[in-house]
Amino acid sequence: MATAVVFTKRSVAYKNWWDFAILPGCFTISLAVYSIIVPNKFFVQFLFLLNAGFIFWYLKNIYYFLIKPELYKSFFLENASSYGNFLSVFFLAGAVYGLQSFLNLPIWLLLSVFLALAALIIYNVTWANKVEIRNGIIYILVGCLVLTELAWSISFLPLNYNISGLILAINYYVLIGLIRFWLKESFDAKTIRLYLIFGFLAVSVLLLTSRWM
Repeated sequence: MATAVVFTKRSVAYKNWWDFAILPGCFTISLAVYSIIVPNKFFVQFLFLLNAGFIFWYLKNIYYFLIKPELYKSFFLENASSYGNFLSVFFLAGAVYGLQSFLNLPIWLLLSVFLALAALIIYNVTWANKVEIRNGIIYILVGCLVLTELAWSISFLPLNYNISGLILAINYYVLIGLIRFWLKESFDAKTIRLYLIFGFLAVSVLLLTSRWM
């Protein structure tokens, strides 16, 4: 976060450092909470190495974007927000379902935290795709509501927390993809079919191949 402040102060065009800090912040928080419920200490170490690598990769490209645009790769922000936030949702959802199972915490409390971070994640995707907040706010609210309702419904399934988290992350990917194309005015029947078919097949494979508790 401090690095984002330094970069934006040196940038002429961008001064809102918090826009650049949302993705690494949500990624780190989600991964850290998820690591609490991971029983394998070597996998926990791998997760923190993954976090360090992701943050380094992200900040290096943000430096190019803000300070040395000649080195910046086109569509980095869009791609980073897409892949990074998908993982953030998986880690966050997995942590929610894991904490619900292991500590018997009330699901409404966990989903309240999920809702707050989901709002930041969806906002980050709209911002990275250059959608102004006044045009995207209703879709952020609707997206958060749909994700929270899906998360609530999935919490009743007798599945492993990783599978439940992955199912919600796939639903997030489909939902945010449709919202993104709608806001960029490139929404058509082919796009809807591709996303819905992908989401249906991915979730179906998970449900059919998972061990139900």
